[in-house]
Amino acid sequence: MAVYTDITEDDLARFLTAYDVGQLTSYKGIAEGVENSNFLLHTTKGSYILTLYEKRVNAGDLPFFLGLMHHLAERGLSCPLPLPRVDGELLGELSGRPAAVISFLEGMWLRKPEAKHCHEVGKALAAMHVAGEGFALKRTNALSVGGWRPLWVNSEVRADEVQAGLKDEISAELEHLERHWPKSLPEGVIHADLFPDNVFFLGDQLSGLIDFYFACNDYLAYDVAVCLNSWCFEKNGSYNITKGMAMLSGYESVRKLTPAEVDALPLLCRGSALRFFLTRLYDWLMTPAGALVVKKDPLEYLTKIRFHRAITSSAEYGLRRDGGQA
Repeated sequence: MAVYTDITEDDLARFLTAYDVGQLTSYKGIAEGVENSNFLLHTTKGSYILTLYEKRVNAGDLPFFLGLMHHLAERGLSCPLPLPRVDGELLGELSGRPAAVISFLEGMWLRKPEAKHCHEVGKALAAMHVAGEGFALKRTNALSVGGWRPLWVNSEVRADEVQAGLKDEISAELEHLERHWPKSLPEGVIHADLFPDNVFFLGDQLSGLIDFYFACNDYLAYDVAVCLNSWCFEKNGSYNITKGMAMLSGYESVRKLTPAEVDALPLLCRGSALRFFLTRLYDWLMTPAGALVVKKDPLEYLTKIRFHRAITSSAEYGLRRDGGQA
């Protein structure tokens, strides 16, 4: 979540007349994240999230995102829901951007997740994969292996400004992944961005998943790799195998990984780390001055790329070949 587009109180009050949410009492921008402009709204009927979809989001993808949230909620997954306008539409326009009002999900994201939380996230991720079955709309993952080179081209020329030798290292990494990316793994709807700030807890109880604006169709095990990268590394860059085992056992308590998925996990983790390195690098270099957004350090994911490059077996993440715990 972030704020790229500012809004005025008068414009917002007029926009909200199309919704059955009462009168606006206060609002504030939410600075975390890098994708859309988001605001926390308080009205006489409750609290809501207002999302303005920025140019980086393809307006044609919005029916997929909004429809997916309804599909998952109908199947028991706790996630925010887009509110319909009085005319029945889910989208309006505010400050020249497509905009939606989303239900407010109680909870907080964890700054210091423990193994027990990773276990719950693994369960929730698998539950989302199961609940996503049967969703009719499809969306290609534009940030999978086929999308990494175009993204890299935009940053490659300035990469060594971030760290000496980075251009050559990432070029070689990308070439390796393009040659060896796995084929024919189980596919379905994935979240693709299930970082700690996209999972809410009430105490130790997971209360819901948010921010489905990278959701798409791709390998289910790639989503697992995203979570291992985002939940199971410590601030010093070390992999916490206790958290990894908890994450994976939680996932497999709902959906078992196939032997092929287990075998592919090191490469999927390596690719996931490269994907987030590349988008962070692009934002680090290209985000305009003055944008109310927290830029994230791409070098965190360079450390993870190097870790995964040295992995020889999924047992090093806490799995054995048959999909059980090591």
